[in-house]
Amino acid sequence: MLQARGWNRNPDHCIVAINNAWQVRTDWDYLIHPEDFPIGRRPDFVRSEQQVICASDYVPVQNEFGGFVYAGGTMAFTAAYWALGALKPRVIAMIGCDMVYPRTGSTHFYGTGTADPLRDDITLRSLEAKSARLLAVASQSGCAMVNLSDAPSSRLLFPRTQHTQLGSTHPICFRSTLIERALRAEARAGYMVKSGRYWNVAHQFDPVVLDQIDKLWLDVVASATQRVDLDAVI
Repeated sequence: MLQARGWNRNPDHCIVAINNAWQVRTDWDYLIHPEDFPIGRRPDFVRSEQQVICASDYVPVQNEFGGFVYAGGTMAFTAAYWALGALKPRVIAMIGCDMVYPRTGSTHFYGTGTADPLRDDITLRSLEAKSARLLAVASQSGCAMVNLSDAPSSRLLFPRTQHTQLGSTHPICFRSTLIERALRAEARAGYMVKSGRYWNVAHQFDPVVLDQIDKLWLDVVASATQRVDLDAVI
């Protein structure tokens, strides 16, 4: 993520910082964080042109895209769905969201931290599947999901690109019948928690059903008409 500190900014770009990432650059446009994000880690000063996005902002948008249970309850995905719905971008480019953590050494740009995506959470049984869902759902809105990271591995199934190449980036074409099949499976399961606090009713969700839905989203990406580079995915 620290690589982004030296990148020149295109006037057409928006910077959405997730949690502590507001510390990387001062010119962020949006800071998005969960309800339990420590007050001591939040910026002391927010300029008039900047905006902090909280649960009251992102939960309704997340629900428009099926809710947290299907999207995956970690802020990397939540931020992307919020950006997709609220900003309606042509491209969402992620950096520092590979969700791969070394056993030793620094795990976060500010040092070490708890790997939120690796916690025992029923919505995060397959990070790859959740990224596949985001990739496909974004494509339906005419938005390309890409990964700017040069890390050797990633849990994201997004194509890799350079920050200088975003102008020539386009969404992948997926088979709409397969997307609709996955969405119908989600609708049949009915795992919608409008409050966003799915963990309070997690006992109501069948992991077998969620695994089946995850498999459907992985099938969407695997059968894409345009090849997705999965070589770096673990």
